[in-house]
Amino acid sequence: MVVWWLMSGWPLSLHLLRFYPKKAGSAVVGWAANGTLPVALREPVLGRFARRYGANVAEAEKPLKDYTGLQDFFTRRLKPGLRPQEALVPGALNSPVDARIIAYGEITAGLAIQAKGLPYRVAELLKHDPQAARFEGGHFMTLYLAPKDYHRIHVPLQGSVSAVGRVDGELWPVNDASTTHVPRLYERNRRATWVATGTGPDEGLEVAAVLVGATHVGGVVIAERWLDGRKLPKDGAFPVAQLPCTPGDDLGTFEFGSTVVLLIGGPRAKDWKVQRAEGDIKVGQRLGAFE
Repeated sequence: MVVWWLMSGWPLSLHLLRFYPKKAGSAVVGWAANGTLPVALREPVLGRFARRYGANVAEAEKPLKDYTGLQDFFTRRLKPGLRPQEALVPGALNSPVDARIIAYGEITAGLAIQAKGLPYRVAELLKHDPQAARFEGGHFMTLYLAPKDYHRIHVPLQGSVSAVGRVDGELWPVNDASTTHVPRLYERNRRATWVATGTGPDEGLEVAAVLVGATHVGGVVIAERWLDGRKLPKDGAFPVAQLPCTPGDDLGTFEFGSTVVLLIGGPRAKDWKVQRAEGDIKVGQRLGAFE
C-alpha cells in the first residue's frame, strides 16, 4: 500500500479513502444529520458547527433554535432580499450558488478540464443525454461549495427547462486534493442534472447544471417543481415539458457541500463572454453575458 501511495503522488489521506466505504459512510452521516436535536441543544450544537466552518448565522432565515437539526440548518434558506439577481442583459447568466469558481474554459473535443492535466468527458458527465455533443465549442465552469456556504441552488438564466436526470456513482470528496489527483472525478461521482434552453434575453443559449455529490454528500436534490410529480430515477433521466424558469428560482439543494458544473452551449455560445472566471461569488452575481 505504501509503495502504491508513493508512486501515485496522491496525498496519504486521499489514498486511504480508497478503502473507506464512502457510500455506507455517507448514508450514516446523512442519517445522523437528519436527526432531530432537542431544543436545548440546538443553539450550542449548530452554533459550534457554524463557528467551526464559518457559516454566516446572521444571514439565516430563522434563529438557530428553530432548526430541527444539522441537515435542516445546512439546507437553510436566507433572509429575503439578501441575494438579489443582477439585471438581465443579453446572454446574462447569473451564479446559481454561493461558491468559489475553481475552473473555467472551453469545451474542446468533448472534454472539459477538472484540473491541470486532468480532463473529463462531457458526454459521460451528462450520461443520460444522447445529444451532449451539442455543448462542443461552448464553455464549462466549476463552482465549489464549502461547508460554510449557503447550499441551495438557483436558476441561472431565463428560459425553459427541458430535462432532469440523475447518475448514480461513487462519492469521492470534491476538495482541492481530489480535483487535483482523482481522474474523471465529476464523471465518477453521483450527480443530478438540470437542462434549460434560454428565452428572451438568453435566447441562443443552452445551459446544463450538474450537481455533483461527494463523500458524506449523497443528497443531490432537484426541486420538486421540475419533476412534475415524478420521482427522479436512481440512474436515469426524463424530459420536462418546457417549464419556464427565471433567474433566482429554486433549482435544487445540496445536503452538505459539493460542486456545481455549469455547461454553456447553444447557437450563441460563441458570443458568450465570461465576466467572472475565478474567486468567490454569490447567488445572483453575473458570470457572463454576450459580447
